[in-house]
Amino acid sequence: MDYTYTTWLDYHMRTGGFNTVMGELQVLPDFWSPQLHNTRDVLVHLPPSYQQGERRYPVLYMHDGQNLFDRTTGFAGQEWEVDETVQRLSAEGLEAIIVGLPNTGADRIYEYNPFHNIREGRGEAYLSFITNTVKPLIDRDFRTHPDRTHTGIMGSSMGGLISIYGFFHRPDVFGFAGVMSPSIWFGSGAIYHYLHSRPFNPGKIYLDNGTRENSARKLNATLVEKGYTPGENLHYVVVEDAEHNEAAWARRLPDALRFLLR
Repeated sequence: MDYTYTTWLDYHMRTGGFNTVMGELQVLPDFWSPQLHNTRDVLVHLPPSYQQGERRYPVLYMHDGQNLFDRTTGFAGQEWEVDETVQRLSAEGLEAIIVGLPNTGADRIYEYNPFHNIREGRGEAYLSFITNTVKPLIDRDFRTHPDRTHTGIMGSSMGGLISIYGFFHRPDVFGFAGVMSPSIWFGSGAIYHYLHSRPFNPGKIYLDNGTRENSARKLNATLVEKGYTPGENLHYVVVEDAEHNEAAWARRLPDALRFLLR
């Protein structure tokens, strides 16, 4: 099936919105998920050098897509400033295609919950949507490096939970993961039992939390026990006085991407 992309600017002009996006952001509106039986926009932010040659790029799939690029669609008027960060890191030679997948409002907690036996979790279906439906489309339509080494997953809060789960659930697809302020308390810490049952996935994990939110220290220790080495394939950051919001994640994003993309 063929789909038609539009630019973020054109999309927002039609919907009467403003635009605070830097760089080239393409939109695939109302994309159908056969796994979840719903639709959402798929947002694709291209690297600054994308139109200048035939180079291929790593791809990072990010949750809560409406909060990533534009303050006018971001939660409480905040955004992760992914577009600005990508522009700055390009000058350091670090570039990637960023695929933003907006959440679906009331279904967010179910789609980002990987445990089907806890509160009707649909996380595995959501991951299947990314890996079996969205990724083949992105690899077809854009110049990607499709292998696992160059494919990552990233999110915060419940998005952080589904990211660390997805990294171990689909090690054939994901070679790196960004796990910001993960909701590891969810399901009474069910993620720990899951991680202990999974084999080591060679790849890189960025993990963080602020001191004014739940700590990820136990998760960091669990990953070290699994064989991840701090400073090499595991980077855990604790930020003094940082809260649980988009502005805090935006401030930590540049160093997170530096670790994951180098």
